[in-house]
Amino acid sequence: MLIGVVGKANVGKSTFFKSITLADILIANYPFATIDPNKGFAFVRIDCVDKEFNQQCNPRFGSCVNHQRFVPVEVMDVAGLVPGAHLGKGMGLTFLDDLRQADAFVHVVDMAGSTNEKGEPVEPGSYDPAHDIRFLEIELDMWVYGIITKGWEKLSRALQQEKGAVVKALAKQLSGLNISEGLVESLVKQLKLDPLLPAAWTEEQIKELAVVIRKKSKPMVIAANKMDLPTAKANVERMKKLFPDLIIIPVSAEAELTLRQASKAGLIDYLPGDKTFTLKGNVNPKQKEALDYIHKTVLDVWGSTGVQQTLNTAVFDLLHFMAIFPGGVNRLADKDGNILPDCFLLPPGSTAYDFAAKIHTDLATHFVAAMDVKTKRKIGRETLLKHRDVVEILTSK
Repeated sequence: MLIGVVGKANVGKSTFFKSITLADILIANYPFATIDPNKGFAFVRIDCVDKEFNQQCNPRFGSCVNHQRFVPVEVMDVAGLVPGAHLGKGMGLTFLDDLRQADAFVHVVDMAGSTNEKGEPVEPGSYDPAHDIRFLEIELDMWVYGIITKGWEKLSRALQQEKGAVVKALAKQLSGLNISEGLVESLVKQLKLDPLLPAAWTEEQIKELAVVIRKKSKPMVIAANKMDLPTAKANVERMKKLFPDLIIIPVSAEAELTLRQASKAGLIDYLPGDKTFTLKGNVNPKQKEALDYIHKTVLDVWGSTGVQQTLNTAVFDLLHFMAIFPGGVNRLADKDGNILPDCFLLPPGSTAYDFAAKIHTDLATHFVAAMDVKTKRKIGRETLLKHRDVVEILTSK
């Protein structure tokens, strides 16, 4: 799974990315500070199952604090997009192609209205962030449209009257976006397009197809950034009314980055996603002033910085992934004595057999059955798993 962090230049994308990864990247106050995509690992937060077993787990990857488990997920930040990116403006096609493999997008928007359409700093409140939400959707939709229509006239004529051919051809054309044949077929039916007469599809119908393909294959959550600035509050309420179908989360990436760095330095106790923090180290007056500002303008107002919530929303609400733990009915520890050391993120509809294959191909090859460790019941290979299940795989060897 890969989460793409997208948006126009200079809205805080790189700050958002650094706040979830603590990666050492360039953060600068000008367009195209990021050129090559940055990749790293962030962590979704879930209630750990160890508490249900009266245990303390020992993760091999991520961490578990106060029975809150942090599970790694790959994220990518690409350079800021500009209007006309799908036409190649501002290296747009290069940046869009970087996002082909992303499963979902976090669209970082300057909700304070302090960055214009070119990514240049302006007076807070002087720019309408609604333009950015609309522009990015248009760029992504036209990007998909461009992929569909590449050689379309010749292709559509060649596929006339051949049952199923256009669906297969479109799926192949869109394969770089991780789009399946089944998805294409269902959307063609949904839009009532005649699969036997693709040459008769109008430009508007193909554009509509591109829109639904993008929405289904690349779902998006809006990270309403810079919520510590006074002009942001009214804007975020207005955006929620203007775009009722979108998930819009109030965010302060700069606040989150400050809190994580302070926690790493041992100055505060802070768990990403929490609504507060506690001082624990030698904090000088300037640091205390900055931390008090974050509490007053972000945590007390919004309940969190919103960064962790945004990442969790992308993984669990948009993509509906599940966290599944390997374990044993009689023993939760591995051979080294580590309790519940692993946690895997699986897509919806995953079965016990899928889970075995995710862990290791040998487990899938020799799969016999599985055990639901919580209920101690045997389950079959086609049993659908649920979020936070603990599963033991039984094999023939």
